[in-house]
Amino acid sequence: MKVSEILKAKGPAVKTVRRDETALDLAEKLRAERIGAAIVSMDGRTIDGIVSERDVAYALAAHSSRLPTVLVETLMTKVVVVCSPDDTVNEVMSVMTRERIRHLPVKDGEELVGIISIGDVTKHRLDEVQLEAEVLRDYARVRR
Repeated sequence: MKVSEILKAKGPAVKTVRRDETALDLAEKLRAERIGAAIVSMDGRTIDGIVSERDVAYALAAHSSRLPTVLVETLMTKVVVVCSPDDTVNEVMSVMTRERIRHLPVKDGEELVGIISIGDVTKHRLDEVQLEAEVLRDYARVRR
């Protein structure tokens, strides 16, 4: 299974924040959208960074009561690991595990076309395993 199939099922919507927004703005967006990360982008098409709920939690320790006014550009990860629609689920699982990340923006060439989470990957992998198990059960029934 490929990343493109995950995006087909979940849709290409990507939630973004601008680097000049505050941590409070970010937290409100994450809560309202019920998501764990947002792409930092000034135009909605390019990737300036990525910022997650983990970044907010770590920033609380670093910035304390000033956190609500800290800018997203201070919190964001600037070097962003991305994947392609043609990457396989196994490849992105490996990247997520190795890099210890839970969200991967999806780029087709230079264009941001989606974002996948570890939850998306796990769901699709479980669906794949369940289908394989059903095929094996059907095969076993026929062979009796």
